[in-house]
Amino acid sequence: MTGTMRVPRSRGGVSGVLLVLLGLWGGLLPFAGPYLDFGFAPDDPWVYDTDRLQLSAAPGAATVLGGLIVLFSANRVLAMCGAWLAALGGAWFAVGGPVAALWDVPGVGSPLGTEEGRRVAEQLAGFTALGVVIVFLAALALGRFTVVGVRETAGGDDDDLPGESGSAPPPVYGRYARQNPPSAPPLYGAPQSGTAGDQGR
Repeated sequence: MTGTMRVPRSRGGVSGVLLVLLGLWGGLLPFAGPYLDFGFAPDDPWVYDTDRLQLSAAPGAATVLGGLIVLFSANRVLAMCGAWLAALGGAWFAVGGPVAALWDVPGVGSPLGTEEGRRVAEQLAGFTALGVVIVFLAALALGRFTVVGVRETAGGDDDDLPGESGSAPPPVYGRYARQNPPSAPPLYGAPQSGTAGDQGR
C-alpha cells in the first residue's frame, strides 16, 4: 500500500506548470493589466481593493499553490489535494463574480476595452474562460494521480517488471510457440535410450 502512494514527480509536470502560469495570470491581471492596456478599470496599475482580493488574488493564489503541489509532490494523496485546490480556484474564477454579488461585491471593475469584442475577450481571459481552463487542467492532473500504474503496483522499479533482469521471462504465445515448443525437462530415474543395451554387454 505504501508503494502505491508514491508517484513520479514528472506525472504532474505539465499540468502543474500550466496551473502556476494561469494562476499568476488571473491573480495579477487586474493589477498589472493596465501596463498592457488589457484588463479592468481603473486604468492605473496596482490598484488594490477587497473586491480584487476576493475575485482575483485569492483564486489566483489557490491555483498557484495547487499547481506547485501538483508539480513537486511525490505523494499521491498530497498531489490530489493540490489538484483539488487548483480546481476550486478555477471554479471561483468562473463563478465568483455572480456569487460574490450576493454579499454586495460589485466586481473588479469594467473592462478597459471600448469595442464589444475586446471587452468580451478581457472578461473571458480574466475570469470565465480562465476558470474553465484551470478546472480542466486540474481535473486532468487529478485523473492522472488517481490511476495506479503497473510499475507502482510492482514496487516502483523497472527491474520488477516481467521480462527484465532478475525476473522470469514472459510466456511466448502464437505460431512461434507451436513451431518451437519448449524442451521437456529430463526424467530422472527412468531408463534412457541405449541404457538397457549397455547394461547387457
